Amino acid sequence: MKDRMIIGHIETINLPELGIEQLPARVDTGAQTSSLHVDNIKQINDQGKPAVEFDIHPEIHNVAKVIRCCAPVYDIRKVKSSNGMSEQRFVIRTKAQLGDYLWQIEITLTDRSDMTYLMLLGRQAIADNFYVDASQTFISSMKVD
Repeated sequence: MKDRMIIGHIETINLPELGIEQLPARVDTGAQTSSLHVDNIKQINDQGKPAVEFDIHPEIHNVAKVIRCCAPVYDIRKVKSSNGMSEQRFVIRTKAQLGDYLWQIEITLTDRSDMTYLMLLGRQAIADNFYVDASQTFISSMKVD
């Protein structure tokens, strides 16, 4: 069996391909897919392939800071949110980094402005790599060997 890192229910994650560092994320084993709060989603063609452009506000207390991102569309899925409503969401694949561990995850893009955390890390992203200690926070975010 593969060694797994223990993480808390809140961790700080990097999304290096999107230029995002130190983004607090809530780990949610009840959510299948990870999700990220974005604004101004626009579907585009990038070299003949479907892509999306979107804005991320990486600092929750500084909405003036905006990073404009572009990523290929991996999928479009119907997702049921925590309030029970279903919506179509763009899905992208990108690298995520937690501590010294770097891996590929799928993220749905949505409006999480009414949520405490701009990113939710779902069980699909953590299942094979981590154990969650729900009583702890930020236990693996800062560990780098």
